[in-house]
Amino acid sequence: MAGGASGRFEEPDETRAIGRGTAEILQLAGATVARVTMQPGWKWSDDVKPIVGTDSCQAHHVGYVLSGSLHVVTGGGEELDVSEGGVYEIMPDHDAWVTGDGPYQALEFLSQTAATYAKPSD
Repeated sequence: MAGGASGRFEEPDETRAIGRGTAEILQLAGATVARVTMQPGWKWSDDVKPIVGTDSCQAHHVGYVLSGSLHVVTGGGEELDVSEGGVYEIMPDHDAWVTGDGPYQALEFLSQTAATYAKPSD
């Protein structure tokens, strides 16, 4: 579509398994967006590290939390928490895990991250 594009996460272009979670990917006209859902107990170093093969998450995340909460620890030891209603930017070189008893769900807007997150390396 030359003037734009739309889609629905209920009908994603791709659904990617991320351990105890999923990433639903929509390819728009010039951008990629994702809805990620992680279950309680999900941890990047347990659930995604085996898929991508890096020691820490190398993705740059920009998004909005729909529900739940996530704890992030950077390679430099900084910590932050993101939760429902929050907007976040998380730089590469981090680990993260779901906190609390409910699932964590967020929208990822940084197009390159949405397109490649938790995708096995070739």
